[in-house]
Amino acid sequence: MSKERLKDAVRNIPDFPTPGIQFKDLTTLLKQPDLLRELSDILYETYRDKGITKVVGIESRGFIMGPILATRIGAGFVPIRKPGKLPADTIQISYDKEYGKDTIQIHRDAISPEDIVLIHDDLLATGGTMRAAYDLVKTFSPRDIYVSFIVELAGLDGRKVFEPGTKIDSILQM
Repeated sequence: MSKERLKDAVRNIPDFPTPGIQFKDLTTLLKQPDLLRELSDILYETYRDKGITKVVGIESRGFIMGPILATRIGAGFVPIRKPGKLPADTIQISYDKEYGKDTIQIHRDAISPEDIVLIHDDLLATGGTMRAAYDLVKTFSPRDIYVSFIVELAGLDGRKVFEPGTKIDSILQM
């Protein structure tokens, strides 16, 4: 299996959710068992020896591979969600993204200072959502933080919103 095969399975949807956005649809990759397994294997190999204790997935597409990876490496899974979706006490942050403003929340008791955290989402575009999630996780003062994406839209320079030295990995560059 190759990363090119994974990349070829990603469908491009023009003008979604707004005109000018080229949406990268990973459902065409995820529906194929061999490609889903390959994606899971790549994530596992990348993070299996990092000591990760919590995988944080960003709503909603971070909820797909995040729990799969957490199960494989023996970590817990923590969701970051839009307001009103988490039932217990939360903290939140609002941020700008490429086509509007948004707010995300995490349970106040989700992460401890002893944790090593991997924050996972499907795609890095301009970086706004992941940077907000990263800032939320940092408020817990975990031992370490890793950032993971399946797809990185390299032309949008989303990495620039993070400080130098932030541990960021992406499987596919598009």
